[in-house]
Amino acid sequence: MVSEAVAWNDALHRTEQPHVLQSWEWGEFKSRWGWTAQRWALRDENGRPRALMQVLRRTMGPLRALYVPKGPLTAPDVLAYDQALEWLERLARTQRAVWVKLDGDVCSPALNLNQAREVLRRRGWVFSSAQVQFRNTAHTDLQADDDTLLARMKPKWRYNIRLAERRGVQVRLAQPDDYQTLYRLYAETAARDGFIIREPAYYFDAWRTMGATGFIAEKEDRALAGLILFTFADRAWYFYGMSSSEGREHMPNHLLQWTAMRWARDQGCRIYDWWGAPEQLDPSDPLWGVYRFKEGFGAHLVEGLGAWDYAPSALLYRLAVRLYRSAIGR
Repeated sequence: MVSEAVAWNDALHRTEQPHVLQSWEWGEFKSRWGWTAQRWALRDENGRPRALMQVLRRTMGPLRALYVPKGPLTAPDVLAYDQALEWLERLARTQRAVWVKLDGDVCSPALNLNQAREVLRRRGWVFSSAQVQFRNTAHTDLQADDDTLLARMKPKWRYNIRLAERRGVQVRLAQPDDYQTLYRLYAETAARDGFIIREPAYYFDAWRTMGATGFIAEKEDRALAGLILFTFADRAWYFYGMSSSEGREHMPNHLLQWTAMRWARDQGCRIYDWWGAPEQLDPSDPLWGVYRFKEGFGAHLVEGLGAWDYAPSALLYRLAVRLYRSAIGR
């Protein structure tokens, strides 16, 4: 088990696809909201990590669940992935967990999604009926200058960015004093779009612990929209977005995203991860409209693995899923 923050994050940085939800900071944040974080490293004979797994443990009444958010992170080969799954299965039995859930992203020439799915099925894991994170996402490549990034966008998106500027929309970095404003906009967005959010303290704690960067789009000192970025290694994640129902005709969200993308690039990020995309590229998908907005900024779909569960006891697992379907949330 790894017990030092610097050692853990440094090890993550040396993996092919380090994820912010496997970072030490995310585990510390979740530990204040009902979870216990464990960080495990499987090493080869020379002491080099073959797999890294931040495992979150939660007790729900008489039951215990384990969750590996966006993990495990393994060497890019089938054997390392198989060994990581074996370790998680043993951990579930040792810690008497009803299930262990993972939803890591796998994308490597030596270990692709189909290979990972094959290993999971062979070892008795099942695609979970209780998904936690978005399975798919969208990426924009930030390794370009302003003109190139703009050229990759749809013409209407470039027009809307310029329109927002002409109409006096300004985007600035948010300060801790702005958290209340961002939450108010987030609550308005949730009510308008029909999703459930948590109490303010949860988000304020997340934003502080993760060293998040917030942006606010304003016109005449009135907040119209905002967003929160998490950054880790070479990637920025658009984790939370919020907007007012007023002033949308001024296109504040276009200028907001454009500003955040350039900021992330200038901080050394190669990828802008839009955090969420449709299950299928179909207009009937609930996320289709959101994806079309992201796609306009030069984003492309990235398929993920989704959440998979392993249960030492199939009977207890079926009972627990019915009782605690909504217990594990982001």
